[in-house]
Amino acid sequence: MASRLGAGWFGMKGIVTITCLVHCRGHFKVFAVNDKYHIQHRTHMTKPEQTNLDLLAHLKGKGVIAVLVIDDAADAVPLARALLEGGIDCIELTLRTEAAMESLRRIYAEVPEMLVGAGTVLTPGQVNEVKEAGAAFGVAPGMNPRVVAKARRVGLPFAPGICTPTDIELAVEQGCRWLKLFPSEPSGGLAYLRSIAAPFLHLGIQFVPLGGVTAANAEEYLRESSVLALGGSWLAPRELIQRKDWSGITANARDVSAIVKRVRGGEA
Repeated sequence: MASRLGAGWFGMKGIVTITCLVHCRGHFKVFAVNDKYHIQHRTHMTKPEQTNLDLLAHLKGKGVIAVLVIDDAADAVPLARALLEGGIDCIELTLRTEAAMESLRRIYAEVPEMLVGAGTVLTPGQVNEVKEAGAAFGVAPGMNPRVVAKARRVGLPFAPGICTPTDIELAVEQGCRWLKLFPSEPSGGLAYLRSIAAPFLHLGIQFVPLGGVTAANAEEYLRESSVLALGGSWLAPRELIQRKDWSGITANARDVSAIVKRVRGGEA
């Protein structure tokens, strides 16, 4: 990926089937988009809608978002490059440490091939901060309407965390169409996801399971049509980052990239 996707609003209507994604002059473009549930025929989409489709198409193809906790900003760039070497070009950098924001800025500036999003976005103020730092998207562990509304206003694609049908309804009401299922395995895993997703599948909702997802169950999750991508905290655990075990992180990334390629094809 020669350039990162720009930020934009995440609102979509209906089920969207994306059949082709191409990279052209530094921008992603989506072709052959079948939107089955538009009430009125539309000959074009707004820029924010197009940006969100680009992002979702990319995540669907790549299949994995590396979820990171960075304690030292000096580790950010070599970590991002280690993941890229293993075929992972999308990360959720969680705002759990004092080094997180500076790490986001460094990756955005020095590793343009990496699509970097911000995780653990808990307040409207943090939405502004990560957008200004270069985040392509934001993720939260829960569904906070104020945070989601702020993301919408500033044009930051956002995936709130959900764990119940009520959470999903609140997110849908805010216009969200991709959601983080957290914690996935402790909540019941894939069987639970299928149950809570069923009433909303006609809306085209896509999920990013995180929590207990590993290389051992990645393939099963990736074969589920409602799964956009996996949250991969096992790719670069905090301990490996602190030890600067870049080769170990690259090996983990290669392993899951091979799984994605086997299940979904493409370049992953």
